[in-house]
Amino acid sequence: MIPVGFEYSRPSTVEEAVAALAADPDAKVLAGGQSLLPVLRLRLAAPTTLVDLRDVESLHGVRVAGDDLVIGAMTTHDEILHDARVAEHAPLIAAATATVGDRQVRHLGTFGGSLSHADPAGDLPAVACALDATMVAVGPNGRREIPAADFFVDYLTTALAPDEILVEVRVPDTAGWGHRYEKFNRMAQAWSIVGVAALVRRVDGGVTDTRVALTNMGRRPVRATAVERALTGTAGDAGAVTAAAGHADEGAEPPSDVNGAADYRAHLSRVLTRRALTVAVGA
Repeated sequence: MIPVGFEYSRPSTVEEAVAALAADPDAKVLAGGQSLLPVLRLRLAAPTTLVDLRDVESLHGVRVAGDDLVIGAMTTHDEILHDARVAEHAPLIAAATATVGDRQVRHLGTFGGSLSHADPAGDLPAVACALDATMVAVGPNGRREIPAADFFVDYLTTALAPDEILVEVRVPDTAGWGHRYEKFNRMAQAWSIVGVAALVRRVDGGVTDTRVALTNMGRRPVRATAVERALTGTAGDAGAVTAAAGHADEGAEPPSDVNGAADYRAHLSRVLTRRALTVAVGA
């Protein structure tokens, strides 16, 4: 199908982009377009203005600032995969990004676009929650920081105001942590039926910190806090991992759809969490 007609704005600064959004309540941001363009073609969305961010140079790139890795919202998945700073300071992001779509999608799709789309079946929202990332937004009232736990509000809904733009994501350094992104899907390049983002820190042989977040186990990413509590403070042996993984679906509300019933997803979450933690603990 052909999208409904719209105006097109291509700003070169964040300020210009925010002004374009503020001028039209029905405007939408265009990042990589890998999620938005199919929706437009199906006429499931009909914005009156598209604000294309590709020329806003300040939104591109990766840098290290103090103890944080900072990723510009318009940085593509492919750029993240080939960035040594991501591999060193946030290897979980690189591991999950490698599973996103296919090469064509990764060359056009953007880190910030994936997070702002807030699809609970997407890989990166759960990763951002596991990493305790901070989203930095800019709007007419200035700049504000939003913890990942508060950023994802509901299905395809974030805490961003209509006239705000996600400009960067700040990720605490997890160099030296064990990590794993475990994903189950029906076929290559398909959405996750369930995914698990796991991080484990060990000191003197014991587990001192555990972070686990689940993909497609609710209307937004699910932090598996029961798993985290169960594994932290243990020796991280196989028995402890298996016992902790048994709590994976606690507090989750997995959907039922053509890809799997809720109880099937609950089972998958436990199996995949055990696999992810086994790798993360042994890393």
